[in-house]
Amino acid sequence: MEKVGLRAFNIYMPAREETAAEIAARSGLPEAVVREKMGVERKRRADPDEHVSDMAVKAARPLLAQVAPEEIDAVIYFGSPHKDYAVWLAAPKIQYELGLRQAVAFEVAAVSVGCPIALNVARSLLLANPGMRSVLLVGASREGALIDYANARSRFMFNFGDGAAAAILQRGYGHNLVLETAAVTDGSFHDFVKVPAGGSKLPASEATVRERLHFLDVTDPAEMKQRLDPVSFERFVGVAREAVVKSGHRPEEIRFVAMLHTKRSLFEQVMAALGVPPERHVYLDQYGHMSAIDPLVALHEAVQRRLLSPGDLVVLLSAGTGYTWGATALRWG
Repeated sequence: MEKVGLRAFNIYMPAREETAAEIAARSGLPEAVVREKMGVERKRRADPDEHVSDMAVKAARPLLAQVAPEEIDAVIYFGSPHKDYAVWLAAPKIQYELGLRQAVAFEVAAVSVGCPIALNVARSLLLANPGMRSVLLVGASREGALIDYANARSRFMFNFGDGAAAAILQRGYGHNLVLETAAVTDGSFHDFVKVPAGGSKLPASEATVRERLHFLDVTDPAEMKQRLDPVSFERFVGVAREAVVKSGHRPEEIRFVAMLHTKRSLFEQVMAALGVPPERHVYLDQYGHMSAIDPLVALHEAVQRRLLSPGDLVVLLSAGTGYTWGATALRWG
């Protein structure tokens, strides 16, 4: 089978920061809980006039020095659904701003599990269409603006930060091979996490604004935790191992896992189960959770820290409310 490789990738982070101390002051949580349990030292916050389309363009533009615009045949936005406008596609604007006139532009909506899902879609698109050469994946998060620190029900989302990432997948590129993806969905979690107002069930009104129903909320945190905690670890590990096995490798070969930001205890538990020692951990305590882009940010950090060597088996691992767990394997170098 023809190969698809990760030709280039990049991240963009807003300059403004929100520290653990500031999160603690706004939420009423002890600073130690924010740092140690939630695992956030600081996170980035977009300026009020900086939207996901803007950040996605900033992340993607430097990649065009490595791949000519006319060689990009598709633009896929895989980031947060909290975009510039409520019912609107960011992908066409990104295509236009980058001058990718020949590229078809569309979106993959999978919230925080968007990275492995989008990698699979882009790889499949290239393999199924011999005329396609390269696909640009772009994602961004501005979920920090959807957090109501006064709402204790949404406490597990106080780690949401802002940022963007972009990657180019290319047919026939023999480096950083994108291998197989595994994913599993448990749709019984579909109603736990949402912005209550603004959709067709509860249209925006003066009352919904007054009652602060346009922020992220959790319908029943206790039930969600009771049901999610016993299965989440096993499903993270399960999809990671499945992606590796589907790619023709053994789970024992995993050298690095680029995982989304989650509570520190779960992160360390998953790393231990997948055989990744602490000296090869990349925990996003300097970024927080940025919806779908976390695995690419962790991969970027791994490259910056020189944690990867040619031939390393890498897994990009994530999960999104709804609830879906997903993983994509890469052969690095």
